[in-house]
Amino acid sequence: MGIALITGASAGIGIELAKLFVTDGHSVILVARRKERLEDIATQLKQLNSEIKTWIIDLDLSQRGAGKTLFEKVQTLGLEVEFLVNNAGSGTAGHFSQLPLARELQMMDLNMTTPLEVIHYFLPQMLKRRSGRILNVGSLAGFQAGPYMATYSATKAFVNSLSEALHEELKGTGVTCTVLAPGYTVTEFQQAANIKGMSASSPAAATPAAVARDGYNAMMRGGAMKVSGFLNNLSAQSLRLAPRVLVRKITARLYLDQTSERK
Repeated sequence: MGIALITGASAGIGIELAKLFVTDGHSVILVARRKERLEDIATQLKQLNSEIKTWIIDLDLSQRGAGKTLFEKVQTLGLEVEFLVNNAGSGTAGHFSQLPLARELQMMDLNMTTPLEVIHYFLPQMLKRRSGRILNVGSLAGFQAGPYMATYSATKAFVNSLSEALHEELKGTGVTCTVLAPGYTVTEFQQAANIKGMSASSPAAATPAAVARDGYNAMMRGGAMKVSGFLNNLSAQSLRLAPRVLVRKITARLYLDQTSERK
């Protein structure tokens, strides 16, 4: 069985992905900032499958150079990664002109720069042994401009696009790249991003477990992209057909209503 490295493994989709890997007999490297939280999760995972191994790397992935640091830490452990999951990410919501610039730049590093670095460092090993799977967590928000979540939507457009491009480049190498594009998912993300969000009982609201399962299955199949959820799939298709000006206006209204600091 292979080893899976999962960033953002301390909450939400990351935890659920770790459970899926462990249940299938894969050992996991858990990466996030909260060491104590990771230790608790590692204990839970061992209870699911006592045969697997877990490693913990507490690291702030929003810092420049974090991708290289992570790669070096894994090398020091003497491990080879078969499944690489870039799940860590953050968001902000509100009027762009009023959001702290430092926070926006930090989000860009976490959502774009670090995943790119991580892939760049780990991919050569995968190509050399002609085996490996990459899963990047993008977003439905990356399919259109996102007024009042402008930077977040732009970062996820980068993740979506990069992943699809790599998927095509890697054909025939034994390595695959898949992007998971969830819609609204009930996690800690909304509170951290200052978003009111919708009710967890809404038909459009997904659970982390359901989203993780969609992404996991798509990655194992070697697919290019998985938009999680039936309604989100319909939305993704409609975004391709609708005039961009109309999409911008609808998205602006949606995001403004969800932002807790409306002006």
